[in-house]
Amino acid sequence: MRILVDADGCPVKDIILKVAKEHNVETIMIKNICHEIYDDYATIITVDQGKDMVDLVLINNTKSGDIIVTQDYGVAALALGKNAMAINQNGWEYTNGNIDGLLMQRHINQQIRRKEKRYTKIPKRSKEDNINFEKAFRELIKQNISNN
Repeated sequence: MRILVDADGCPVKDIILKVAKEHNVETIMIKNICHEIYDDYATIITVDQGKDMVDLVLINNTKSGDIIVTQDYGVAALALGKNAMAINQNGWEYTNGNIDGLLMQRHINQQIRRKEKRYTKIPKRSKEDNINFEKAFRELIKQNISNN
């Protein structure tokens, strides 16, 4: 088991590293050249700036049993297809049971935004979001450790 992180704009990198260190789990953070991340524990992979570059490298490095941290439904779907687990930065897990509905909702929302040229504001991240993520992330790691 490894942890791979879609690290561009990921607000929970510090939590991921803290929990990964506690459980001695290899961690790989993938980012583009526009972001700076330094850590002695994680492997940092820097890719060129471009559409979906981080996503492609992340998925190409994903193996069965890995844990993927991403907010991108498409990346999560591809990870699930490789028998990896995927979790959102807010602590909810992507599963084979919910990914199709999430992808469909994303598609519908994109159509509406294009048609109406209306965009929604993303609410500011709260401490509770971080607490929820850490709790769910710890549970996912424990679950994966006990299955192996």
